[in-house]
Amino acid sequence: LELHYTEWSASYTPADPIHDSYHEAPYILEKLKQVGDAANSMSYWVFTDIFEEAGPRFTPFHGGFGLLNYQGIKKPAYYAYSFLNRLGETELTNNDSSSWACRSTSGDFQVLLWDYTYTHPGDSVLNQMFYARDLPSKPKGQVTVELKNVPPGKYRLEIYRTGYRINDPYSAYLSMGRPDQLTKQQVESLKQQSSGEPVMAETVRVDRTGLCRKTVNLNENDVYLLSWIRL
Repeated sequence: LELHYTEWSASYTPADPIHDSYHEAPYILEKLKQVGDAANSMSYWVFTDIFEEAGPRFTPFHGGFGLLNYQGIKKPAYYAYSFLNRLGETELTNNDSSSWACRSTSGDFQVLLWDYTYTHPGDSVLNQMFYARDLPSKPKGQVTVELKNVPPGKYRLEIYRTGYRINDPYSAYLSMGRPDQLTKQQVESLKQQSSGEPVMAETVRVDRTGLCRKTVNLNENDVYLLSWIRL
C-alpha cells in the first residue's frame, strides 16, 4: 500500500514557537532524509500561518504551522523546501546522512547539508517557554564538501544558508521586543533580513583532476546549500 503523510511538522499545535524558529529547517530536512523512500509523499502542514481551526491569531509570530507568517515573511522552514527545490534532477552517490548531493541536466551541481542538534532540555520545559526566547547557536566546527569527477571548467559557486540570525526573522522579531503588530517598516526590514540571497558567491575553476572542494563553518542547526553553476 502507498504511504502518504498528509499533515506533519515539529509540533501538533499552531501555537508552538518552534515552527518560527531556525531549529525547524534542519528538523524538516532530517526527517525527510530519514523517511527516504518509505513514504510516497510528505506534506508539510501548512503553507501559511492563515490557519483558523482554533480561531484566528493576532500576532505576527505566534508559532503558526506556516512556512510564511501573516505578512508573507519567509521563515527558516520555507528555506528548507526552497533549498530542496533547487536540487538537480539526478541524486549523486553520497554516504553522508545529513546531506544530499545532486546534478542538473545543465551540468550544475548542488550539495544541501545541515546539522540537526536537539537542544531542548526535555519535558521539564514547555516549547512555548523554551523557543520563545533568543537561542544563540553554538559552533560545531567545519565541514568540507568534496565533489569528484566534476567536468573541468569554470563555475560560479553560490552559497545559501539558514541558521541563527541568518534568514531567521523570528530571532530578529524577538530583538524588536516581540511587538503585537509590525509596522510597514518592520515588515520590510524582516523581509530583507530573510530574503534568501546568497551569503557568498565566487568563481571557481575545476582542473583536469575533476576535484572540487569547499569548507564552511557550521553551527548548531545550520542549513547550507552549495550550488556550482557551470559558466
